[in-house]
Amino acid sequence: MGLIELASGNSVWRGMDYYKNKKVRSWKKTGEETYDGIVSGSDGNSYSVHIDKLHPRKSNCNCPFAAGRRVICKHMIALYFTAEPTVVDEFLKKVEEWEKEEEEEERQHFEELREYVNSLSKVELQEQLYNALVELEDRRNGYW
Repeated sequence: MGLIELASGNSVWRGMDYYKNKKVRSWKKTGEETYDGIVSGSDGNSYSVHIDKLHPRKSNCNCPFAAGRRVICKHMIALYFTAEPTVVDEFLKKVEEWEKEEEEEERQHFEELREYVNSLSKVELQEQLYNALVELEDRRNGYW
């Protein structure tokens, strides 16, 4: 797993925001697959960041979220995107593909739902509607 896969969704998107807003003040390649940098934080502080692409859990940042923990923070993602901007395009392309797949699955689900509803007799449809309304009331009222 890479840095993006190990980061929370929040860290990835906040890191993307930091990348776009040029919060990475300086960076350098320190090895074949490693980078060090200084990233401005939301609180006005600057954080020292080290990322290791081959061993993402060896990456570190001295921000309050990641200090002393083996987690991927927004500062690490911002540095990664800054050092390797082609990764941003690849990531956004994957997100777009995933969203299209989700939309297609949702479309298919609703199509199957419509087919199911159309296959019901009037009595079956009334019973299904009644059960759905009762369940909706239960949820709204916190299950009597």
